[in-house]
Amino acid sequence: METISIKQARRLALIKAGLLKPELIGLPGKAAGSGKRARDECHRIIGHFGYLQLDTVAVTGARTHAIVLTSRLKGLNAAIVETLLKPECELFEYWGHEACWLPIQLYPYFEFRRKEFIVHPWWGPILHENKKLAHDLVKRIQMEGPLRSLDLKGASGQGWWDIKLTKRVAEALWSCGRLAIRERRNFQRVFDLTENVIPETHRKSVSVKDSLDTLSLIALKSHGWATDGTINATWRFKNRSGQCKASKRRLAESGEVIACTLHTDERNIVGWITPDDLELANQSDGFRPRKDNGVLLSPFDPVLWDRQRVQILFDFEQKIEIYKPAAQRKFGYYCLPILSGERLIGRVDLKADRKAEMLRVVSLHFENTQASMAEKHAADVALERYACSVGLTLVR
Repeated sequence: METISIKQARRLALIKAGLLKPELIGLPGKAAGSGKRARDECHRIIGHFGYLQLDTVAVTGARTHAIVLTSRLKGLNAAIVETLLKPECELFEYWGHEACWLPIQLYPYFEFRRKEFIVHPWWGPILHENKKLAHDLVKRIQMEGPLRSLDLKGASGQGWWDIKLTKRVAEALWSCGRLAIRERRNFQRVFDLTENVIPETHRKSVSVKDSLDTLSLIALKSHGWATDGTINATWRFKNRSGQCKASKRRLAESGEVIACTLHTDERNIVGWITPDDLELANQSDGFRPRKDNGVLLSPFDPVLWDRQRVQILFDFEQKIEIYKPAAQRKFGYYCLPILSGERLIGRVDLKADRKAEMLRVVSLHFENTQASMAEKHAADVALERYACSVGLTLVR
């Protein structure tokens, strides 16, 4: 079995995330203008990860999907990201890691999930229990065209149906594949018939085996080195332990992945790596990450959502305190970790004031209680870069 050190795994994770020497994996490090080329570069990064997680919270001036892309593309206007999902674009929206935008080529590989979600994971047999409402909603979209969530109560505003139930039925129809998300308007989903959104070439049937193999390999390539748990959690594979283990065996037998142990001071952790990434990890000892070029990361960044992995690779306790009462928060409401070189040096809680055109620093915490001048400079660079991406004036 191959082995890898924490430093190698950490640097490899940052390389594969497009945060350290992105040119090594063919990703851009800067945005090219604000038009089609910038959008194309956003699509390239999403294509590399295989997903871009969505979230509604915009207290910092941008939502998580915009923060993830602006942290990779210096100079990118965060507002561009909100317009990426458009008719005939390269993306579709579905349940990937969570609710995500995904490359259109992956649509067939989620057929297994669409079949599972005929019984909705939260609302159970809602479509079976509301057959007429589901039929009428599909019929209405056929007659009137795409509908926003706001439109579901009827074009005349008279309240055709129970709006909460109708929204749930619409989301259940989307989850099982009868509807698709055509676009987002002011972050509102626009529902349409699947055949009007997903090209026929991408509506082919794919086996569960091929889906698990393809998605597992994409997840591993985006992480660099990863455990079974991280790979499976990337796509929220649940109740498929045996199938996932069989998938890793097939990938190993084909030579596409290699078993690889991460050595830590406390224990050895068995994981996986691709042959190319093992070579890249071995080369990473010679890299000298810049410490003066800080960047803010979304708390839901692909590098950060696996908190146990973050603790192991970065010795950083990643906290999301948005659901805690204010008095119980240690750092803040919606903190963005600060990356400097290959270290997470702190976190900042920000609040955007669009009317005043200001971005206020609510709190700033460094990991070192006595932050160095280099760390403070990296934080300043990260804050100014982020303020520029959201088009606001930074106020400390």
